[in-house]
Amino acid sequence: MFQVEVTNDNLIVMSLEDSDLMDPSSVYVVKITGESKNYFFQFEESNNSLPSPLVFNASYHGLYYIVTLMVVNSNLASRPARSVIVLTKPLSVGRLFIHDYKPSPETGVVFEAEYPEKFNVFSRENISYWEGNNFRSVLYKDFIKGKTVFNHWMPGICYSNITFQLVSEASFNKTTLVKSSGIGHEPQQHRTAPYPPQNISIQIVLVNRSRSEDPAKGTFVETSTAEANLSNPTEKSSEIFDDQFESSAASSSYNWTEEKYLANTSSETTAPPEWWVSETATVDVEGFVNEIPPEYENPTSVSFSSETFQDPIPPPIFKVLISWFPPKPPTAFDGFNIYLRKDDNLTLISSVVENTYDFVTEVMEPGKYTFTIRTFSSSGSCKTRESSEAKALSFYISPDGKWFEELTEKPKNVTVTSLNPTEALVMWTSSLASSSDFVVSVRSQTCQKQKESQRLEKYYYNKLPSFQSTEPTGIKDLVLYPLGPSAVVLSWSRPYHSVFRKYVVEMFYFNPTSMTSEWTPYYEIAATVSLTSTVRVTNLLPAWYYNFRVTMVTWAEPERSCCDTSTISFITAPVAPQITQVEYVKNLLYITWGYDNKTLDLSHSRMLHWQVTAEGKKRIKKSSNIFIADPAPPKSLFAVNKTQTSVTLLWVEEGFSDYFEVFCWCSDLLQGEYDKDAVMVFSHVVTISNLHPGTSYNCSITSISHHSASIPTFITVSTLVAEMNPNVVVISLLAVLSILLIALLLATLVVLRRKHLQMTRECGAGTFVNFATLERDGKLPYNWRRSIFAFLTLLPSCLWTDYLLAFYINPWNKNGFKKRKLTNPVQLDDFDSYMADMSKDSDYKFSLQFEELKMIGLDIEHCAADLPANRCKNRYTNILPYDFSRVKLVSMDEEEGADYINANYIPGYSSVQEYIATQGPLPDTRNDFWKMILQQKCQVIVMLTQCNEKRRIKCDHYWPFTTEPVSYGDITVEMVSEDEQPDWAFRVFRVSLADDAQHVMHFNFTAWPDHGVPATSAAESILQFVYMVRQKAIKTKGPITVHCSAGVGRTGTFISLDRLMQHIRDHEYVDVLGLVAELRSYRMCMVQTEEQFIFIHQCVQLMWKKKKQQFRISDVIYENVSKS
Repeated sequence: MFQVEVTNDNLIVMSLEDSDLMDPSSVYVVKITGESKNYFFQFEESNNSLPSPLVFNASYHGLYYIVTLMVVNSNLASRPARSVIVLTKPLSVGRLFIHDYKPSPETGVVFEAEYPEKFNVFSRENISYWEGNNFRSVLYKDFIKGKTVFNHWMPGICYSNITFQLVSEASFNKTTLVKSSGIGHEPQQHRTAPYPPQNISIQIVLVNRSRSEDPAKGTFVETSTAEANLSNPTEKSSEIFDDQFESSAASSSYNWTEEKYLANTSSETTAPPEWWVSETATVDVEGFVNEIPPEYENPTSVSFSSETFQDPIPPPIFKVLISWFPPKPPTAFDGFNIYLRKDDNLTLISSVVENTYDFVTEVMEPGKYTFTIRTFSSSGSCKTRESSEAKALSFYISPDGKWFEELTEKPKNVTVTSLNPTEALVMWTSSLASSSDFVVSVRSQTCQKQKESQRLEKYYYNKLPSFQSTEPTGIKDLVLYPLGPSAVVLSWSRPYHSVFRKYVVEMFYFNPTSMTSEWTPYYEIAATVSLTSTVRVTNLLPAWYYNFRVTMVTWAEPERSCCDTSTISFITAPVAPQITQVEYVKNLLYITWGYDNKTLDLSHSRMLHWQVTAEGKKRIKKSSNIFIADPAPPKSLFAVNKTQTSVTLLWVEEGFSDYFEVFCWCSDLLQGEYDKDAVMVFSHVVTISNLHPGTSYNCSITSISHHSASIPTFITVSTLVAEMNPNVVVISLLAVLSILLIALLLATLVVLRRKHLQMTRECGAGTFVNFATLERDGKLPYNWRRSIFAFLTLLPSCLWTDYLLAFYINPWNKNGFKKRKLTNPVQLDDFDSYMADMSKDSDYKFSLQFEELKMIGLDIEHCAADLPANRCKNRYTNILPYDFSRVKLVSMDEEEGADYINANYIPGYSSVQEYIATQGPLPDTRNDFWKMILQQKCQVIVMLTQCNEKRRIKCDHYWPFTTEPVSYGDITVEMVSEDEQPDWAFRVFRVSLADDAQHVMHFNFTAWPDHGVPATSAAESILQFVYMVRQKAIKTKGPITVHCSAGVGRTGTFISLDRLMQHIRDHEYVDVLGLVAELRSYRMCMVQTEEQFIFIHQCVQLMWKKKKQQFRISDVIYENVSKS
């Protein structure tokens, strides 16, 4: 066979074998295509041996070539014998550079690869690397001029042995070839930046030192507010300190000195700092005194003297406690670096390990302090890397021993007026933010450089203070951090300047014990000086929806609080399932698991995740899979309320969607040429405005869920044409019609007159014909295949004297109807008039709609129900489950039909498998019925029939008669309680299989006749029953099992009422026809009779009436009268 190979030197070698030699007189030629021109080569003739191989030096690397072997006979006629496609290897990357992706250095990098561009063809890049101890390889095609942005890495991880390979691909005759280049560069390594720590907070505590001195010298004793037991200034501690600060004493005499507090190098008289209280000091009520440093003092001026102190006074020491939260996951980090910036010098003062989240140090020198914390990652062979700088924490210590928060607003309108050679007046406008002090510094421009000193002036007032309570502004930056399925951490920040008493943390959730949802106080926290506060909330229910809010309460009488706007919602994680049963049968492993927690709620989960672990003798292999279902496109899209400039679109949500994108463009333009953006809506109705009159538009609706978009649903709508002046239109129309009517009347009289004279002569006077009428009661047969024309052609000509009768019948074609989608949306405001119109002529229009429903499902297969082993499991031979939606039982038995039960999944208002519609169990199928209940985790059964009706068995009594447990196969059922009402009964069963048990609620409505509906007076009773079932089902998981006798008539009516009751609660329109059509597409004959179809409309009318009453009196629609 003809062989073609490509060598590493980019040579294409072609050789023949014995099977290729057909005729000794033939010539063998090779044609090579792929480059800009074709190449032809001829094998040399050789006697009784194979010719030497041909070698072609390909010019391009990474390009595919088609090599064709052609046989030329003695007549110079050529024909291709065989074609082979080969792919050359692309050239490798010479050098690789890795840079940070500036918008996101934590997860992204920029690869810059250098490779030969001429005669080198490739379509993808293969990026290989080690992520810690795991090898990864990714095919990437988004590259521009050798640069690739890769934004899929994890923060803080060391990525080593990074290599680039160029990949070429080619497809020919359903054959795909792939060639990769070699590795021609040095392997690289790179560490992504870790995320910075979160929620950094600081507490500053004054540490007082106890001393006793001679009272005659004006000394005092300070009381310690916290234990200062830190021998090392940078020692870490998680101790929480009480916030207590010393109040400054008023003093009217100051000396502005240049010496530091701890240096006693001057013998001049000095004044104590402001935090020192002198017993002999007097207070000037309305005056102030300024003093200047002795170096600049005028010798001729009078100086102010103060009491002399013998001992140096040490400055106060402040203890600084910094705390933070770890960086947001999934960050790999090994610890934190704490930096201190003072006087523009940045110093690393400590490094702590990854599980330490607080740090304590002491400061005492005046000046501005700025603390920053950075996350660092050092594990692996890559260089240690720090995160970006988190929010810095700054404060200021004044020379008089006070500390201030960093103010963002500076004093305005600062003016300095020279009073004399030694005094100056400084004035400014107070800032809008509340502040307790000002620091004035004097800096010489020509002499010695000054430092920030004590305040130069201070005002004292003798007025009594007045108090006015103001409402707090509320917290900000409320953040939640989950700590497993039963605990979270709340963190928030307070306003920069605020006075308040405490925080109140509240949570809102559904309490399964009291069956109520309300805001409940959880915790109260006293106000602290810290800008950031946290609280740990525990004992939460797993997989449960919670809302949290934090309010601030003032000291006023009465208390005032604010605000309710700082709320955050969260769904706790579910608990891990517990494996209850493991079976291995014939290479199949069956695993059963469950949850012990009865309050587990998984209704908010839209992502399915599972992990399978296989443990052998050598090592453990794990494989995990995360599946996110794409959202389903909207269905039943239609347009209502059309005007000249707007149109309203309605649709039905299928499955779960976060929101919808609506886009409309003019039909004359392409979708990309229209300049309007898509509209984001969160409901099932939207009004598109600012349209042009009399214009056709194409609109698309797309469902968005988890950032995934569905296939769009399209509709074409047209706006109304601009109306003319109605008076002009009416006058013109009447004039034209009048003229036409007069002309038609005159022409008719002339024709009839001539006809009458002619017929009178032919038939004679006094001739009378008695016509018979042909009528058909009821509706015409629906399966007519063609139009029928009936006309009277055999009547004597004289009968045309007075009357001519003809009729034309053309029903819809049955096959064409099956592809037409049934829908008939009606606004609820117009539903009363709609019912009046549909009920005319003995409900004739209802009959037409119901006839249309009979065509649904005729082409849907139900092969499983027709199997010989399953026929005896069907109560009625004409009610069979569709194959695509039937419920399949899990069984270890491999016999045919072991998984069969006459039941179908039915979609609901909030889930695609919200219901299971099934027939009433037979004596031979009740074991399968309970198996289905247990396997499908059904906790609600709705029975809409009695076991015996009109002396006929409609359903087997499949539950125990007493409280004694009864076994149905391997399943045991025990009746826990029973409550019988006039129209229904309520029971609770305990269903168990081995160690697996669950409680099942059984609702049995007994006042509903077969193939009929409850009495008109009982419509409200059935709606109360539906509402009661819905209220119980909200608290359960698993589908609702509904059955009557056949599982279609009363079952379909109940499901329709339950879905419509939920729909009307949220919408202002209904589509009963579309709903029943959808039910019939999942199980045949749902809503079996026309009477049941009309009854659903009557119940909708009653539900709408109740909803309108609710708007007026703020009452509930229906009251649950059951005694549970």
